[in-house]
Amino acid sequence: QVQLVESGGGLVQPGGSLRLSCAVSGLTFSSYAMGWFRQAPGKEREFVARISWPGRSTYYADSVKGRFTFSRDNAKNTVYLQMTSLKPEDTAVYYCAADGLGVAWTSYKYWGQGTQVTVSS
Repeated sequence: QVQLVESGGGLVQPGGSLRLSCAVSGLTFSSYAMGWFRQAPGKEREFVARISWPGRSTYYADSVKGRFTFSRDNAKNTVYLQMTSLKPEDTAVYYCAADGLGVAWTSYKYWGQGTQVTVSS
């Protein structure tokens, strides 16, 4: 049984930072590309970042490039999304996903339950 469990969300002021984690079990973690997506109320789920296996390349949405960093620790079966210079428009539920292609959320097979990130003063 594949499980992805996100943590690290919360309330942060504009300009602040958060680090999201996603612990993965039930699959050969190091063999799969991973992605982060987000969904704000009333909006469609959107791509945030992607990391290849075993983590040599990353790709980011233009809206987060230079502010977010996606990394993976294959020994711990965990991926991380370090978010800095957060903006109110970053407010959303953030999801990690495994076994997918590119930036289309529909291509990812496994999903976590999501963690809420709220950027507000």
